[in-house]
Amino acid sequence: MNTKELMQKYVLPTYARADVEFVSGNNATLLDANGKKYIDFTSGIGVASVGHGNKKMNEAICEQIANITHISNLYYIAPQAKAAQKIVEASGYDMQCFFGNSGAEANEGAIKIARKWGERDGQIKRYKIITLQQSFHGRTITTVKATGQESMHNYFGPFPDGFVYANDISSVEALLDDHTAAVMIELVQGEGGVQPQDKAEVQALEKLLKDRGVLLIVDEVQTGAYRTGEFTASQVYEINPDIITLAKGVGGGVPVGVVMTSLKDVFSAGDHGSTFGGNYLSCASVCAVVDTLDECKKSGKLDETIAYFNQKLQSFYEANTHLFTQKVGIGMMCGLRVKDGDTLSNIINRSRENGVMVLKAGRNTLRFLPPLTITKEEIDEGFNNLYNAVTSI
Repeated sequence: MNTKELMQKYVLPTYARADVEFVSGNNATLLDANGKKYIDFTSGIGVASVGHGNKKMNEAICEQIANITHISNLYYIAPQAKAAQKIVEASGYDMQCFFGNSGAEANEGAIKIARKWGERDGQIKRYKIITLQQSFHGRTITTVKATGQESMHNYFGPFPDGFVYANDISSVEALLDDHTAAVMIELVQGEGGVQPQDKAEVQALEKLLKDRGVLLIVDEVQTGAYRTGEFTASQVYEINPDIITLAKGVGGGVPVGVVMTSLKDVFSAGDHGSTFGGNYLSCASVCAVVDTLDECKKSGKLDETIAYFNQKLQSFYEANTHLFTQKVGIGMMCGLRVKDGDTLSNIINRSRENGVMVLKAGRNTLRFLPPLTITKEEIDEGFNNLYNAVTSI
């Protein structure tokens, strides 16, 4: 049996998969099993931040595997300590880290920190978490409930109590009460349609929450690791959250989730844990990825790449206003609003046929999450392929 037949026989059908099998990659270029070439404007939904087959990341992983892959968190782990240091220093925040394996786990950890912080002797228990409509925070039972999309709540209840949904940031204040522990937001909603929040509104929310003694959690699973131009989008928005969550791009393809928090004394031994989280292998990858992206940022190459990609995307948008209504996003987390859902599906399929990978977000957004190390030549080729894809639509 071929790969497709094996997966259909042995793998649960939880994904609507395109009929493509990739076998190799180099930066933002992929080859499928038939030898066809593609430019990857998706980076595995924002994961392959330093591209495919990155030499520095691969060497770090191979060197670590040849030594120790995993022990457990019952002992000190040098790569974990170094990864935490690199993350904290890149963020500029005075925080400590907990390592898990995914964005959902990172958000679970953030919720647990907030709820333990809300357990105050002799006072009203604070347990409510306010999130936003159209948010996305994960696929576990708790993070599905934290997600402000009603369609995500089908089939899987009953859910944990305590999640409240605001229509938008300006609606949060009316929902605050004595039981509110935290407000959890994405600064750019990814799955919700590449929707950036208004900077002034976010800064006003931060001040309101500090005045009211409520925590601010920022879900940076998709925006983190320089996706928006700085290590965190929180730096772009010039705010100081109490808790930040990271995943996707910070591991470069190795499963990693991170909770960062300034609340260093809330958790104690036994409050939280992860068998695989923060092991030698994943943290060796994190160190190499953060070092690579730090170098790109400090050299000016990242900002140059972001500017070039957005210039090409703007030109593509302006040349196809019969298909698109708006360009949205920040940094290398970009989208084009499409006039209708059928056209969006058609564009994605035609793009793949023409050798460029793009994504859907929300109901009507064509999403772009290219590797942050993508070259100008790959950008040019990708947009040439996109022009060819939409010519007949």
